[in-house]
Amino acid sequence: MASMIDVRHVHKAFGGLKVIDDCSIAVEQGSITGLIGPNGAGKSTLFNIIAGALPLDSGQVLLDGEDITNRPANELFHKGLLRTFQIAHEFHQLTALENLMMVPPAQAGENLFDAWLKPGRVRAQEAEVRRKALEVIDFIGLYHVRNELAGNLSGGQKKLLELGRSMMTDARVVLLDEIAAGVNRTLLGDLVANIERLNREMGYTFLVIEHDMDMIARLCDPVIVLAQGRVMVQGSIEEIQNDPAVIEAYFGSNVA
Repeated sequence: MASMIDVRHVHKAFGGLKVIDDCSIAVEQGSITGLIGPNGAGKSTLFNIIAGALPLDSGQVLLDGEDITNRPANELFHKGLLRTFQIAHEFHQLTALENLMMVPPAQAGENLFDAWLKPGRVRAQEAEVRRKALEVIDFIGLYHVRNELAGNLSGGQKKLLELGRSMMTDARVVLLDEIAAGVNRTLLGDLVANIERLNREMGYTFLVIEHDMDMIARLCDPVIVLAQGRVMVQGSIEEIQNDPAVIEAYFGSNVA
């Protein structure tokens, strides 16, 4: 299967500290790929490089065969590559529904000329965006809080809302950064189910950084283990969990 994300021999250092050291990974189209590793392994740095939030020093990043090396995040957004954050980034003074309606780019109402001279076009497009937002918010299980200010939602509901925002853009690839952090087990189950549905029913490709190994085990195949800025091993969750090198990297050499 073709790679949706292809990271080739990437290097990144901060001063004299190498954080990413000749790292290469491939994320297959239609997969849910896990990216795990001990603290300081370079996972977040690699995520930021792929997402266009951080320039690399050398190497190459491809999106569906297209070179996107050091392209800015806003440009990658229009190419269908989105990311979520460990701490949700909602517009807290807007409702949950309005947060979704804010996402689609180039809306007619943002243009002063259209707002004054083409109000019918603006209303029609806004109605269509609202219709889609209502479908999305129902899909992610937040219809009952659609008119609640996003700032009042629980941590788990905010994570669901972030996932919903990716649906408003017809994303091709979503980078999930510790989406389980701060989420209760009930809402985490909803999150995982929605990720599975987006992957299965809509063909979304996911790259997932996560410390919750139960979530990784349920969602991800393959799993990539990063250590000291390099890929240590890649395989199924069963292979990863039984790999002596992975056990030592996480727990130290004295673990039986």
